[in-house]
Amino acid sequence: MTDRDLDWVVDHEAVLHTFPWSRGNFVDSLAAGHSAWVMRVGGSPVAYAVMLMVLDEAHLLNISVAREFQGARLGTALLRHLFAEARRCGASQFFLEVRPSNSAALALYRSHGFQPIGRRKGYYALREGGREDAIVMRLEL
Repeated sequence: MTDRDLDWVVDHEAVLHTFPWSRGNFVDSLAAGHSAWVMRVGGSPVAYAVMLMVLDEAHLLNISVAREFQGARLGTALLRHLFAEARRCGASQFFLEVRPSNSAALALYRSHGFQPIGRRKGYYALREGGREDAIVMRLEL
């Protein structure tokens, strides 16, 4: 992901998420040197991800697939790329948070071997008000 990708990324982020990252969040991630990727099919962007490396841990901060490409296993391909990149950078564990209500993401993560290790109470805001917990998941690389 580069600055040139941000218009597309931010536009899709706003459509895909109830509480999307701002352009500033993506700019800050790029400036901080986070591992940020845009997946392209036929030269056009279709998905993106941001991963933070801390010592021997990889933390998935954001992964999103454009609606018109969901169900085409692009999330799986992007996750596999992130796993390889995390290993290349010396990670032995991969962490993420996910909404309990996001059944598609939970199924994807479980299919790759992620295991729940805890909860963050009230981590996510809800559109209708209130908060939703996050399930913290870990994968041993």
